Amino acid sequence: MSEEKKMGAQKMRSEKVSILGEIIDRVKNSEFCFVLNYGGLKVDVLTALRKALNEQQSHLTIVKNTILGKVAKEQGWDDISAMLTGPTAIVTGKGDVSAVAKILVDFDKNNEQAGVKGASFEQKILSTEEIVDLSKLPDKDTMRATLLGTLNAPAQQFVRVLNASLLQVLYVLQAKADKEQ
Repeated sequence: MSEEKKMGAQKMRSEKVSILGEIIDRVKNSEFCFVLNYGGLKVDVLTALRKALNEQQSHLTIVKNTILGKVAKEQGWDDISAMLTGPTAIVTGKGDVSAVAKILVDFDKNNEQAGVKGASFEQKILSTEEIVDLSKLPDKDTMRATLLGTLNAPAQQFVRVLNASLLQVLYVLQAKADKEQ
């Protein structure tokens, strides 16, 4: 083997190592990682998806299946070999996971060629069905408001009961005062 071929192979390997490191860092620093099939899509469709994901603080990256397999092994994910077929992209980010899932499920419905293969969220591998369920959840702010309303309701009812008793006593005293006059 010539010296040039050796250097070319080493350069390619270092590039692959660099790409692998970059993708591992992106996945490590993300709260979630969705795996998509993007095959057969036109550039303008992918650009629209990227724009919608950027609004949710998420990023779409096209990856080779071999690199994603290494990332999965590095992250300690369960066997994702079923996801490693066809053209693959990942969506990573730190936004509202249910909002991102909604975007991806809607995208999946509108583009027959594309599809959500699965995801990693909170140290668990999610199936396509679980991602659809996740997309149906309300966003974090709505969930927080519902929880606070639920926690606050008993206190509000308790105050109403106390006020009702005091009002009844006041009404009795007022009636007595009116009667005496």
